[in-house]
Amino acid sequence: MPRSTETAVKIESAAETVFAYLDDHRHLGAHMSASSWMMLGSKMDYEFDAGEARSVGSKFGFHGKILGIALSAEQAIVIRVPPRLKVWQTIGAPNLWVIGRYRMGFEIVPEVGSYQLRVFIDYDLPETAPARWLGLISADVYARWCTGRMAKDAAGYFGKTGAQAIPSTG
Repeated sequence: MPRSTETAVKIESAAETVFAYLDDHRHLGAHMSASSWMMLGSKMDYEFDAGEARSVGSKFGFHGKILGIALSAEQAIVIRVPPRLKVWQTIGAPNLWVIGRYRMGFEIVPEVGSYQLRVFIDYDLPETAPARWLGLISADVYARWCTGRMAKDAAGYFGKTGAQAIPSTG
């Protein structure tokens, strides 16, 4: 996927504890489940299979409306290596405004006396107009917001602030 961004934060908690918290996708997706300005006052609802996004192959998705227009994405867990790495990706073509297919995840990297949590996304622009045009204008901003919220929300939960955004490499 040609575009990517990531956000990294320092967390002073055991990797197993951080992974267990983030392994519950309800925590990771909290920024999409609450009304916000980036969601234009709307929110998304999540649905999970029996694996609840906690095992490779487990499927989950979200759906909702923004300004009356339906949006949705189906996803599956593709890598899960506790307590270090979890990756998921879209299945098929998502019905989104500013990004198309994506692969997203988090990595917990040991540092001296703490861990670095890195939340990343690799993504395409939507395939059809007008979503592709919106993506050209705002996909990078949205991707940075999304990874930033996931990382900063986790840092806040574990009592650490001050996330460092890592510039897009794509």
